[in-house]
Amino acid sequence: MSLLQIFSAVLVLSAAFAFINERYLKLPAAIALMLMGLLFSVGIQVINVFYPGLEGLAEQALERLDFSDILLDFMLSFLLFAGALHTDWHKLKSMRWPIISFATLGVTVSTFLIASLLYAALNLVSYELPFIYCLLFGALISPTDPIAVLGILKKANAPEPMEIKIVGESLFNDGTGVVLFIVIFHIASAGLGTISFNEVAFLFAEEIIGGIALGVICGLVVYRLMKSIDHYQTEVLLTLAMVMGSYSLALAWHLSGPLAMVTAGLIIGNKGRTSAMSDVTLDYTYKFWEIVDEVMNAALFVLIGLELLIIPLSWEYVLLGLVTVVIVLLARYISLALPTYAFGFKKQFEARTLTVMTWGGLRGGISIALALTIPAGAYKELIVVITYIVVLFSIVVQGLSIERVIKKVITV
Repeated sequence: MSLLQIFSAVLVLSAAFAFINERYLKLPAAIALMLMGLLFSVGIQVINVFYPGLEGLAEQALERLDFSDILLDFMLSFLLFAGALHTDWHKLKSMRWPIISFATLGVTVSTFLIASLLYAALNLVSYELPFIYCLLFGALISPTDPIAVLGILKKANAPEPMEIKIVGESLFNDGTGVVLFIVIFHIASAGLGTISFNEVAFLFAEEIIGGIALGVICGLVVYRLMKSIDHYQTEVLLTLAMVMGSYSLALAWHLSGPLAMVTAGLIIGNKGRTSAMSDVTLDYTYKFWEIVDEVMNAALFVLIGLELLIIPLSWEYVLLGLVTVVIVLLARYISLALPTYAFGFKKQFEARTLTVMTWGGLRGGISIALALTIPAGAYKELIVVITYIVVLFSIVVQGLSIERVIKKVITV
């Protein structure tokens, strides 16, 4: 099958699953699509018993599509820009210090805490995973996924200040997580003595500051262009070109593409909204990106479900994955609590905000994509499987129950 045929099949499944959910199930779209993708994968495995070869064909198609490449190099740019486009900068600004501390210090603390707890847990059951690979897992699983968070929180009815903290953190913490992942991966591949503190500092500055700077420049240039004309077709095209062009530049220049997209989306969605777009342009631009967001999200969560076909699950791995879920949740709460109490943010928060942020900090496709980028070796299989288990638990269990958790917390 060609890539076009494979992607077409994914879109057909996404449309069919979306219809079934909208017509009958009425679940949050992300959860429903992923669950139906999982059931479809199980169905293929069952049918394969009677028609051998079907599962192998499906696995080949998924491996050819390459989940990591299609998400990290293509879909992520559209999804992050669309999410940031609809985010109110003034609301984010009011919580800027908690958001910045959670997205930097919080992710770093979480990475090392998860690594330490996972290493200790695996040693208890005599399972070997070097500490550097535990750190690698900590880096890829610590950032909350803005795609999952934005998709599920839409229907969770969280109080606005709470939602701002969760969404704001998820939009920005990928930059820190990806840079940590890159640094730790380099150390794991080449050895601890091959990278200096100055190199790490430069890499952080290059990725994070460079990504934000690129987003600011591209966002302001497109803002100026949009302000000089009043033709909605051209203005929508300008935003599309900016997303694809600036993300390609970020990848080529080793800058943080996610941070560039979030920054540019905030500029166009706020500064552009107030002074560069007419009502007609605003309507078409927002509707265009809303459709792009829905289509990409649908395909992404179906793909997460279908990945079950190529994830080497076993009961041993599933049990380790469930233990890891507990570790990730515990580390999430501690990594939020430390900066909250250290910097005095507690007085700005509603009661039990940290509980909601812990349960609402969903993991998604980005974590799976990063895990799949690890080269084949003795430790990749375990990391991929426990990542998949944590993501499934996060989206299904946490995602389905977050609204009830919020209601319970608010009424207590």
